[in-house]
Amino acid sequence: MRISSSSGDDEIMVELGQRIVQLRISLGLSQESLAEQAGIAKRTMERLENGMQVQSRSLIRVLRILGQLENLDLLIPPVQTSPMEALKHKKVARKRVSSPRKQSDPDKSWTWGDTV
Repeated sequence: MRISSSSGDDEIMVELGQRIVQLRISLGLSQESLAEQAGIAKRTMERLENGMQVQSRSLIRVLRILGQLENLDLLIPPVQTSPMEALKHKKVARKRVSSPRKQSDPDKSWTWGDTV
């Protein structure tokens, strides 16, 4: 089955589970050994493969052991900003630094005729 926007949530979970089963078997791993290597319970592995809900952290751990973690980067790619858009939002870079302004002595009050 191809996962598409018209696929239901449950269908997608079942498909992901089946793909994990196929990959696990092709790598010669049992459910128990994959679960152990991923640091999850065997029951969690069974639930994942059966298309049931599991924590995303468990899925990430399984994908790491199966060598598929990098494929998550394709799931939601980083947003690329066009160079023109970056220039629009870029602040003007400072070209010089001004010296700190003199702080007046708060105890000394200013009067007419005083020079700074």
